[in-house]
Amino acid sequence: MADATLQVGIIVGYMLVALGIGVVAYRLTERTAEDYYLASRTLGTVVLLFTTFATLLSAFTFFAGPNISYAAGPEWILVMGLMDGVIFGILWYVLGYKQWLVGKENGYVTLGEMLGDRFGSLPLRVLVAAISIFWLFPYVMLQQQGAGTAIEALTGGAVPYWAGAGGITLFMIGYVALSGMRGVAWTDTLQGAFMLVMVWAAFVWVASAAGGVGSATATLGDVDGNFLALGGGLYTPQYVLSTAVSIAFGVTMFPQVNQRFFVADSKAVIKRTLPLWPVLVILLFVPAFMLGAWAKGLGIEAGANENVLPLLLAEYTPAWFAALVVAGAMAAMMSSSDSMLLSGSSYFTRDVYRPLVEEASEQREAFLGRVGVAVFATLSFVASLFQPATLLDIGNTAFGGFAQLALPVMVALYWRDTTRWGMYVGVGGSQLVYVAGALLPKITVPVPVVGSVTLVPGSIYGWSISVWCMLLGLALTVGTSLLTSASPDEDASVYATGAD
Repeated sequence: MADATLQVGIIVGYMLVALGIGVVAYRLTERTAEDYYLASRTLGTVVLLFTTFATLLSAFTFFAGPNISYAAGPEWILVMGLMDGVIFGILWYVLGYKQWLVGKENGYVTLGEMLGDRFGSLPLRVLVAAISIFWLFPYVMLQQQGAGTAIEALTGGAVPYWAGAGGITLFMIGYVALSGMRGVAWTDTLQGAFMLVMVWAAFVWVASAAGGVGSATATLGDVDGNFLALGGGLYTPQYVLSTAVSIAFGVTMFPQVNQRFFVADSKAVIKRTLPLWPVLVILLFVPAFMLGAWAKGLGIEAGANENVLPLLLAEYTPAWFAALVVAGAMAAMMSSSDSMLLSGSSYFTRDVYRPLVEEASEQREAFLGRVGVAVFATLSFVASLFQPATLLDIGNTAFGGFAQLALPVMVALYWRDTTRWGMYVGVGGSQLVYVAGALLPKITVPVPVVGSVTLVPGSIYGWSISVWCMLLGLALTVGTSLLTSASPDEDASVYATGAD
């Protein structure tokens, strides 16, 4: 009970600190949409780096990542290293830098706004926003569901699931509506630094208790199966590469990540993130995922629905330290949710409500954004109460869904001959095929010579279906653009910015 009290106390303390930061940020925030959503594009290198870091990784690093390493081996470091350390770092420069240039030049706030203006198409703007909100909604819901479940477990049922999830939701509504991007980014910076310190402290503590890094790692050789065999078990080359590609391109299009491409203070800030990002994520992945792998070698028994890291810490560290790490993971979960709410609100109010209903003033736009946060959070909270399996399935496939946007966007940014119809067909076609392949029952398709191919949720010939659909989207975008002419209201010049 004392551990649970400590964990709840740390969570409450974090919420109070975040609220305090929100109050300070609110006092510095202008009453405009650009300042509320993008902090007036003034974030420096450290804040931009750490707010993306905390928003993207957060509780995954504490729970899901170590669980995968525990089940399948430490090679998960390679998968995530490729995903975040290398591919996403490159995409941050290739897509993010170009997006910052055109966003700064034209005042864009969302991805849909940027594409809609270039192709003179309100339907394209709404389509991109609708796709993004569709895939984002279950992620917000899953964060609330996780928070409610964790608080219920921490308090031994004294705080029921609905009350825990509802309390966290109300807090996030108040905090995000108050502070906007500036407060979210500042809080994320503190959270990202805290994550690094705690995971390394846990790594050193467990290693010391197990007889050193060498001793702890040596135990992995005794694990049965393909635990250390890259290319065996889960870690086939197709799985490693397709998972890394799918997730890296997917997170690039996540609204809460993609919108951060607009917020940098200068070109230098964007450029500095390329070499710094891989270093930062590897500093986090190596200790976090090795802890999960060590747990297997050290004989920690984790059930199907249990997180292995708390069990390992309970065995090898003091109770107060384990409580601190677990509570920190809860706080990290909230650091992802607040960014999702802010981005979801901006996509809805900026790309759907504003162009379809009225041209609002900047002040009214900022007000609508705060209302949008409340609406988005409330709807996802209601969905989380029912814990529907359909939404869970959508959440599990959302990375691939977002990844379908990446290549058409890249083509549009760099190829002047991209047409409106090329974007319609490329974006819409790949999304439809991906949803059918990832969410619907398996389908057997006759293929000449080969005989037949069975399309199942997940993969084709060992490669993720999201990668196949990404290639389809690229082919459809380029092919349709070659076969169609640009409409009179398309304007390729809006992307013609200097890139020195």
